Amino acid sequence: MVVENGSAMTRKSRTPSDDMRLEYSFDYTAAVRGKYCRRLLKEGANVAVLEPDGAEAFRDSASVNAALRSLLEMSETTRRLTIRPKRASPKKTAV
Repeated sequence: MVVENGSAMTRKSRTPSDDMRLEYSFDYTAAVRGKYCRRLLKEGANVAVLEPDGAEAFRDSASVNAALRSLLEMSETTRRLTIRPKRASPKKTAV
């Protein structure tokens, strides 16, 4: 920051302040880890956590979604191939 001091221009030293404003001082001693976790699970949060080896295979959530959609599509296709039509029971003839 440059400050004009009379006729000469001098540089004002700027020291970063380590003091935070009072409204920004947080007290984490009363914090509870996972406070809302059960509520999210109860309400049906749509979050899935991948194991590390699975996470290495996908670069982002879009690629995970594409793989899951592909799997669902393949599942639907093969299920239609394996479902057999119901056979009509043979008619009983009157004797």
